[in-house]
Amino acid sequence: MKALAGIVVGLIVVWVFWISLSETKNESGNQAYWPHWRGPQATGVSPTGAPPVKWNENKNVRWKTVLPGKGHATPIIWGDTIFVTTAIPTDREIENPEKVGAIPPTHFLKFQLMALDRKTGSILWQRTAREQGPHEGTHATATWASNSPVTDGNYVYAHFGSFGLYCYDMNGNLVWEKDLGDMSVRLTFGEGSSPVLHGDKIVILWDHQGQSFIVALNKNTGEELWKVDRDEETSWSSPIVVEHAGKAQVITSATNRTRSYDLETGNLIWDTSGVTLNAIPSPVASEDLVFVMSGFRGNILQAIRFGSAKGDITDSKNIAWEYDRDTPYVPSPLLYGNILYFLKSNSGVLSCFDATTGKSHYGPKRLEGIEGVYASPVGANNRVYLPAQNGTTMVIERGPEFKILAQNSLPDAFDASPAIVGKELYLRGHKALYCIAPGS
Repeated sequence: MKALAGIVVGLIVVWVFWISLSETKNESGNQAYWPHWRGPQATGVSPTGAPPVKWNENKNVRWKTVLPGKGHATPIIWGDTIFVTTAIPTDREIENPEKVGAIPPTHFLKFQLMALDRKTGSILWQRTAREQGPHEGTHATATWASNSPVTDGNYVYAHFGSFGLYCYDMNGNLVWEKDLGDMSVRLTFGEGSSPVLHGDKIVILWDHQGQSFIVALNKNTGEELWKVDRDEETSWSSPIVVEHAGKAQVITSATNRTRSYDLETGNLIWDTSGVTLNAIPSPVASEDLVFVMSGFRGNILQAIRFGSAKGDITDSKNIAWEYDRDTPYVPSPLLYGNILYFLKSNSGVLSCFDATTGKSHYGPKRLEGIEGVYASPVGANNRVYLPAQNGTTMVIERGPEFKILAQNSLPDAFDASPAIVGKELYLRGHKALYCIAPGS
């Protein structure tokens, strides 16, 4: 019996060690890869990345892969695999869509998650999560696959909003799926909020013209852990998770209120006055400040001390600083160390601020050659990458002074936000997915 007990104890020790090693590996990978649409820290920064500064069709493009269908979702990367979502039209026509929109739904769509080989760009597998006709149209610049997926290195979660949330293993096997209902989007502008993962939970923000809510699901099973109704109309902002004193908060930016929820219970921790109508940019956070902003029919930027915040913090000392001009409509900000970068509306006009004090380093600065910006800026290796709809990506030096390092062009249009892993920059255009890498 003693021998058997010793074997059992030994197995338990090995199991605990393996779990610990697995978690450590995933935590390390989380920083090296691009598991979330705003990167490993949800700030737009790759702390280990160092992609090229210059490229064109004939220089530093390792590969480009034409993707079927349409999607503005950011590619996410783990290990040697890239995951992208897309919506592919079928031959089956829709007879009577509920709402038309700028782009009317005319055919059933295949909502797909695709896996590509990071080294070659070849398609490893495709999974059709659902084949369905959209119940309403979308904005002229949007797609039906604009919500970005997310991964923890064990599973990848493809979120298509009204068309379902799907959990796959890394080989494309479906683990579970969840239908959260149909959104009724303001002005049929389309859907776009992306999920966030933290610990054993995946959190979805569901703000629309019906009953809005935020919900946390068990990431392994899809089981609902908590759900809280929200007094909000449509927003496209994605939630983020921050930690303070060992407690995780889910922070959401929306028109009526900016709110923080306890990740474990869904209980409201604090809230304050909201941003503008059509809230789109996602919050970014440092160790003690979270930054929320938007720029449609008004301009607002707030730096909020989230650690000590409780209850209604409107006009309190928890609002560290504010700014009321030149804020973005669609692109999310980039928080790179102690520097906050953001664009004006959807234009190539850049502002650069000290994140702690709110002091302006420079801007609004017009970026010559950058025309129309929906993609959010990203940063790596003390560089900032700013892609635009006209196929141009400007690269500037990180710092309090404005310095252009390069201006690169490809024959495509970029609305999806880029991803950075190692020495590679991934740009998803309307025509293809590009891998920008040195020596190619």
